[in-house]
Amino acid sequence: MTDCCCKKPCAPKREPWMTGDVETPVGKVPTIGTRLTLRDELGALKVRFAIGRNNYTIEPGLYAIGEPTPESPVFVSANYKLSFDHLRCALGGTDGWVLVLDTKGINVWCAAGKGTFGTAEIVNRVQQTKIDQIVSHRKLIVPQLGAPGVSAPEVAKQSGFGVLYGPVRAEDLPKFLAAEFKATPEMRRVRFTLRDRIAVIPVELVIWFKQALGLAIALALLSGISRNGYSLANAPHAFVLVFTAWLTGGAVVPLLLPWIPARAFSLKGLWVGLMLWIVLGSANLLGASPLTELGWGLILVSVVSFMALNFTGTSTYTSMSGVKKEMKIAIPIQLIAAISGTVLIIIGGLR
Repeated sequence: MTDCCCKKPCAPKREPWMTGDVETPVGKVPTIGTRLTLRDELGALKVRFAIGRNNYTIEPGLYAIGEPTPESPVFVSANYKLSFDHLRCALGGTDGWVLVLDTKGINVWCAAGKGTFGTAEIVNRVQQTKIDQIVSHRKLIVPQLGAPGVSAPEVAKQSGFGVLYGPVRAEDLPKFLAAEFKATPEMRRVRFTLRDRIAVIPVELVIWFKQALGLAIALALLSGISRNGYSLANAPHAFVLVFTAWLTGGAVVPLLLPWIPARAFSLKGLWVGLMLWIVLGSANLLGASPLTELGWGLILVSVVSFMALNFTGTSTYTSMSGVKKEMKIAIPIQLIAAISGTVLIIIGGLR
């Protein structure tokens, strides 16, 4: 169920993942499949590479899984389709209701930090879908990662529905239900496994590809300045160095994340950037003059550190306030290092 212009619940447009309808006291509620189709898989692959990522959404509202009754549980989710797909796949064989919030196409954890997955939207969606007339209980199962944006007492006060925090991962929901809504310590544990880290690598690389290309072009042009005139002979070398740093920060850092010293992601990137500087410098790949080598070293470190910093907002290890604080400190330093490195490369070419 979604909202019509007259503010009454109405059925959303038909989607391939809808399998039918369930009659309720307030009208028909679409049922959803629990198996992903090839189209779903391809859609997920596309957003992993940042293709159509901002528009990968479903309509907010109420949906049914299996053959739900008034006693069936209500699961709350975001309208980012990847989050929605994870939930419905995990609920195969379960009868229940799925209340989808309007999170502007953002996943649960990020939306909770931004406030779109929060108290006001839950209350609003409960009222809009009239779910209190559909279910006999007054419980909402909210993802644990949505907790930062939700005030359970306020939800109960304003909607009459109590909040039960489910496990971190949707795949643990069947066990959570079997244990009568009790989560084990393992279900509450937030993990950022190798598989999780690999999954977010492509989107980060794609998002920052244009910026890396722009920096590579700028440095390629500037590297041609010398006291003997202007030459683009070093342009390919500049491209290789910039994209090596881009790939190192965007892929190597997340792969090695647990083993890199420091807590802040920008500092983790700093350590890896320094190692890259040492390796390339020892192989005489950063230029002939000390100034040029120092300049490229500063640029490499700043790029690797910046790319690593972006994973601060991807990992569940950090809070929104922590992300903002790190960005406020790290980005100016990275910018100063990159500009200083560029100036040193120009000076080195002129000497």
